[in-house]
Amino acid sequence: MEHEPTDQESPEELTTTIRRIMPFCEVLGLTVVEASPERVAATVEWTAERTTVFGGLHGGYVMAVADSTGALCAARNLPAGAGTSTIESKTNFLRPVMAGTVTIVSTPTHVGRTTIVVQTEVVRDDGKMAAITTQTQIVLPAEG
Repeated sequence: MEHEPTDQESPEELTTTIRRIMPFCEVLGLTVVEASPERVAATVEWTAERTTVFGGLHGGYVMAVADSTGALCAARNLPAGAGTSTIESKTNFLRPVMAGTVTIVSTPTHVGRTTIVVQTEVVRDDGKMAAITTQTQIVLPAEG
């Protein structure tokens, strides 16, 4: 993912940007509602197509939305022209998501020259955390 401008973009513009940069986000149904270097927030809806045997959102799906939101957070912290890619990710699943809207919030815990560490909380619409992901993104310097 490459660094993108951080001007005051509407949720529609933010969603268009992430889906352009990472086309998989369209498949995921990821909608970005806020994006700054300090915080990225997105939402997804529970649908039967995204579930596992017992009707909860599939763990791989939860990890994919957390990774995508975290990558956008890392990108918002890059120097101009730099890029990023996930090099490590760990998710703890705390409770299932059985219905409703899920909010995904990513915040940086470390922004360095060569890596950015992002923590992402996946929260159900009852306010309870369903999962927490910590990922490390490499900083790919601008070519030049």
